[in-house]
This record gives sequence, structure tokens and C-alpha cells, in this order.
Amino acid sequence: MVQPVIGTIAVLSVLALFVVIGLRGRGRAPSARDAVEDYVAARNSQGAGVLGLSFLASGMGAWILFAPPEVGAGIGAVGVIGYALGAAAPIVAFGLLGPRVRRIVPAGHSLTEFLRLRFGRTFHRYALGVSMAYMLLFVMAELTAVAAVAAILAGIEPRITVVAVALATLAYTAWGGLRASLRTDRWQGLLILGLVGVAVVAVGIAGTSGAGSAAATGRDLLALDGLGLEVAVTLLIAVTAANLFHQGYWQRVWAARDDQALRRGAWLGAAATVPVVLAVGGLGVLAARRGLELGAPPAPLFALLGGLPAWVALVVLTLGVALVASSVDTLENGLASLVTAERPSLPLGGVRLITVALMVPAVAVAVQGFSVLQLFLVADLLCAATVVPALSALTRRATQAGALAGAVAGLIGAVAPGAVLTGSLGGALARVVFPEAVPTLPEFAGALLASTAVTLVVSRLAPGEADLEALGARVDAAGADGRTAP
Repeated sequence: MVQPVIGTIAVLSVLALFVVIGLRGRGRAPSARDAVEDYVAARNSQGAGVLGLSFLASGMGAWILFAPPEVGAGIGAVGVIGYALGAAAPIVAFGLLGPRVRRIVPAGHSLTEFLRLRFGRTFHRYALGVSMAYMLLFVMAELTAVAAVAAILAGIEPRITVVAVALATLAYTAWGGLRASLRTDRWQGLLILGLVGVAVVAVGIAGTSGAGSAAATGRDLLALDGLGLEVAVTLLIAVTAANLFHQGYWQRVWAARDDQALRRGAWLGAAATVPVVLAVGGLGVLAARRGLELGAPPAPLFALLGGLPAWVALVVLTLGVALVASSVDTLENGLASLVTAERPSLPLGGVRLITVALMVPAVAVAVQGFSVLQLFLVADLLCAATVVPALSALTRRATQAGALAGAVAGLIGAVAPGAVLTGSLGGALARVVFPEAVPTLPEFAGALLASTAVTLVVSRLAPGEADLEALGARVDAAGADGRTAP
């Protein structure tokens, strides 16, 4: 492993590099009002190449060092494939849905703002809560992951790593906003691709010696079986639904230079995401097939690092810092954008202050060391119960009553399978927090199917159609003195 002093220097050096890059990416706006708008939107400014690297860097956080390998070790290669497709699917969705949203609300800022204009405040507030809960849980999972990486590889106190990452990313996102995040994404995306390649090759070559034909559990992790398929489908639903509430991704929809740049950027980002998740998740399969002690919670990648040269651990440590910085700065900007869309009159100083304040609970939870995969699964299930009602806003027949009823039905649908399987509400509630950090299909399928059916049925009961084209005129610019009532 890495000496603590060397590891600390590496962590701080990488973070300092990103701070410098991010601060140099700050935009220059001619007025205070334009400054807030540029801070959260960077509207129509980014080409396909930058967007592709940004989609990759924003989604590929330090979680990939834990969650996909854990799935690979416990479920197998099919589960890893599902995870890879699930990580790429929402990026493709933004490339497909984004141009339509841009046409409806060309001056928009967030999904929740669009929902307020389309449905009114009641459903909008619920969706806002879901989006903020998901993004905060994402930040917590990321900080938890990087703290574990630094502790395992270099013996660095987790609190030090968490605070250092939070302060460094806030240093450039709170000052430079979305443009700073986009600038660092370019470098982080390239660094992630390079370091993942080096780490996977180094660990993979060293780990092939003595690989058995089956996992220590007795399951063939390379086989196509029912459990693997179930987890693959579950992760595809879970990750796609959750990331559609990722405001950092929605910011990039409006930051795209045009619809073509958005589509190409999304496809580039998705194409780069799949092999990264497959490669890292495959190391989990390798660790399990070698019969290594994976730890609790399982950390298969780090089990493989035991006995390898210190430089390999240093590469993985650097990769972990780059991964978490790339995702956390996007989440910080996304949270700031949500707040700004809710309070367009908020001055830039207020936006920065709220961005910093939102990180406090995330830091407090991150030092507790919960399972990264478990944190994600809880957030994913909440999003799966709400995603179809939210996206129904893009259709003319959908109503707020239908969306609200669908969201409630989604929550019931998430709990109902557990109640049937365990025979009690307590057992059902225990299942939806995923105590074993294993994704289960009945909860996700129940949430998705129930919310879809109820949203469609209730919306069909109302006469008439919404005028989607009229919504764009009701968007207020960030930094404006007032707001248009929905």
C-alpha cells in the first residue's frame, strides 16, 4: 500500500490541480443578473466533445470502485453488464429527451422548474424533494467512497479526506459555477479514462494467477443465470430512474451549444461509460473467483490490490480522488441550480452560501462509513417511484392529479411486494432499505409499474390537453427581481 505521507500529498496535489483548473474556468458576465444566470446555466456554450467528457466525468464517481465490483463479486458478470448499461442509459435518455425540453423551455434551468410550470406547485415540491434527496445521497455516497479509498490504500483518516474533497470542490464550484465544473470535467474525464485503463491492466494481470473456475460462494459468476438477469434488470431500472433526477445532467442539457451537440455529447458520454463500468466491475468477478477475503462491506477491488506494488495503489488512489471530484462538483452545481430555479431573485452570494450549507449534512453522514451501494439503492428506489409521473409532463394529456397519484402509487408499489413476501409491513420496510446492499427486482418493478399505470389512468380521466409551447414564456431568468406565477 501507500505510505500515509505520500498518500496525503497525492490527494492534496490532485485536489489542488482541480482547484486551479476550476478557478480558471470561471465565466465573466457583464452584470449581476447575468452572472447568476451564467453561474447555473452557461447556456448554449458547450460542444459535443466537452459534453461527452462531462457526462462521463459527472457520472463516474468514486462509487465505481465499490458498487460495480461488489455486484461483480456477489452476482456475477451479468449483473456488471446491467450496471454498465444502467449507467449509460440515462445519458442516452438526456440526448433523446433533452432537445424536446430545450424546445419547450429554451430558457429553463432545471427539471423541477419545468414541472412547476407544467403541473403546478404541489407535484413540483414533491419532485424537488426527491431530486434534492437523491443528489444529497449521491454526495454522501461519493464522499464515503473516497474516504474509504484513502483509508484502505494510504491509512488516511476518513474525516481528513472527506473535508479536503468537500473544501476543494467547493472552492471552485462556489466561485466559478457550472463553467468551472465543465472545465474540470474535461481534464477529469481524460484522467479517469487513462487511470482506469492503467489500474485495470495492472490489477488484472496480477490477479489472473491462481484464478479459479468458480467463486468462493460456489456460484459460477460468468454464467447466465436467473439471479444475474434479475439484478441486471433491476440496476438498469434503478440507475436510469435515479439519474433522470440528477440536476447536474439537466444543466448540461441547456449548456449544450445546440440540439446536435447535446445528442452527440450524450452518445459519446454513454459510449465511454460502458467500458469503464465493465472493466472495474469485472475486477470484482476476478476477486471472487480467486476466493479472496472481500471485507465487510465488500471491497473486491481493494482485495485484489493486496501484495501489488505501491505504485498500483497510488494510481487507484489518484483515480479515486479524480472520480469523486468530478461527480461531487457536478452535484454541488446541480444543487445550487435547483435552489436558484426556486428563488430566481437570489443574488450570487446567496447561491454560493447555500451551496456550501448543503454540503454540511453530506459531510456529516459521509464520515459514518455506510455501504456505498446501499446508499445508492435507497435513493434509486425513491426515484423509480417518481420518474414516470415526472416525465409524463412531456405529454399533453398528463395532469398534476395523475402525476401525484402516480407518485403515491409508486411508493405503495415499492413496499407492496415486500409485504406479500414477508407477510408484514415491518418486513416490507426493512426490504426497501436494502440491508444486504443487494438490488431486488420486486421493489423496483412494483414502483415503476404502479406509478406508470396510475399516472396514465388518472390523467386520462381529465378532459383537454396542455399547451406545452406556452410554458417557455413563463420562465424567469436567474437573478431576476421577481417570478412569474405558475
